[in-house]
Amino acid sequence: MKKVITLLFLLANIGLVSSQSSIINSKKFSINKDTLKKTTKIVEKEVEQVVVAPDTTVVETGKFVFFKKDAHASYYHDKFNGKKTASGKRFDNRKLTAAHRKFPFGTILRITNEANGKSVVVEVIDRGPFARGREIDLSKKSFMDITSNKNSGAVIVKIEELRK
Repeated sequence: MKKVITLLFLLANIGLVSSQSSIINSKKFSINKDTLKKTTKIVEKEVEQVVVAPDTTVVETGKFVFFKKDAHASYYHDKFNGKKTASGKRFDNRKLTAAHRKFPFGTILRITNEANGKSVVVEVIDRGPFARGREIDLSKKSFMDITSNKNSGAVIVKIEELRK
């Protein structure tokens, strides 16, 4: 008797499952018929390559965050030109670079002369300065871009760090 009931129960379940699968299949069909497939045309555009001058620093988007005010900045002597820096890059006085004791290599800084408001964006590639009282060493190009007196060797600046 138990075998007969179990057999009937199994047959009923198989019939129920097969009828449900046919309902599901028919619903899939109706969904596919009702939906509309839209095709979009992809237009390929030729992108012009931007030519950047060798002395240009490409600045990524972000926000400059204040680091220090009334910082004493100086510039590298010409004797360091062509020498390897602490980061492994060769120093070039004609590029917009700087040396700082604490900022990681590759950090982008905006240095603003507090006397005249001129600013320059530089990349930290070296450690220093090692003279007491100085906060940052700039390459000659970046220093001359912000100073008003080309004969001076030091200037008071504000330092800001680029945060992405």
